[in-house]
Amino acid sequence: MRRIFLIGLTVCVAVSGLIVGAFYLYAGTYGINAVLLRGGTTWVGVEEDDLRISSSMRTALANDALEAKPGELKWQEVDRGLEVAELPVMVDQIEVDRFLLARIDPEHFQFEVLTSPAGNLDLDGWVERTDAVLLVNGSYYDRYGRPDTPLVSNGALLGPTEYSATHGAFVVEDGKVAIHDLHEKDWHSVLKNADHGMVSYPLLVAKDRPQQVKSNPRWLANRSFVAKDNQGMIVIGTTKDAYFSLQRLSSFLKAAPLNLSIALNLDGGPVACQAINRLGYTRDFCGAWETATEDDEIQLLQPVFGNRRWALPIVLAVFAKE
Repeated sequence: MRRIFLIGLTVCVAVSGLIVGAFYLYAGTYGINAVLLRGGTTWVGVEEDDLRISSSMRTALANDALEAKPGELKWQEVDRGLEVAELPVMVDQIEVDRFLLARIDPEHFQFEVLTSPAGNLDLDGWVERTDAVLLVNGSYYDRYGRPDTPLVSNGALLGPTEYSATHGAFVVEDGKVAIHDLHEKDWHSVLKNADHGMVSYPLLVAKDRPQQVKSNPRWLANRSFVAKDNQGMIVIGTTKDAYFSLQRLSSFLKAAPLNLSIALNLDGGPVACQAINRLGYTRDFCGAWETATEDDEIQLLQPVFGNRRWALPIVLAVFAKE
């Protein structure tokens, strides 16, 4: 009996080793952390009125011509140069989503783009590691957790060196913060002297040219963006639900009372996370929703097991200046 038990144990260990090895070969350390330790995800087919998706998503899917309007916006000062607000998203006088917003003065706060491709840090992990005033998820990453677009962190260029970018880039250089429209600029020159920066897409608002974002109206997700307003303040926003396709998001931000001169989309879905911790004010949020389409069927992203937060391989962190 003991021999049978030892044989079974050996087989289990061997199979487990093969599984871990397979994930490592496919997606490196990120694959092990994201799938084996955090539960992984899968796509399942749903209908437009499926109760497995949020009521906001069902509203969006039922009629992509619906016009969302901003509700009441009131900014609250947390610290000198840092304000927070929540902006309701209204359809037929019913709230269908809500933006968690922060407005930051670069004169008093500094911005850094940080990476952890091993996938060992979720939002809570980043909060503990950095003690940042604000954290929001960054741009896109590949299956190894590495930047999928050009990115600069602490002066080091990461991500692909050959990349076609026509949307936008968030850049910090010598303490100055800018969002560049890459329609007629080369990302190499924009990031050349950057201390921190990242290319992302799409550009949701562009002051100097009409920007028409086209997207699948059934690609819905929690969304995050970084923007600059006409007073030079940096505005960061994350949606609590998943009413917005990218096209709807672009249209809404242009009409919202945020006075934005330029706005850049960040990665979305369950990685759309935002945390604030400053002078007694706290915010802690991560998304839960994303749909896509395959062969015209709506697919919902769901965890395979467990409910741990997603790892965040890239974050935009905000720190108070000395």
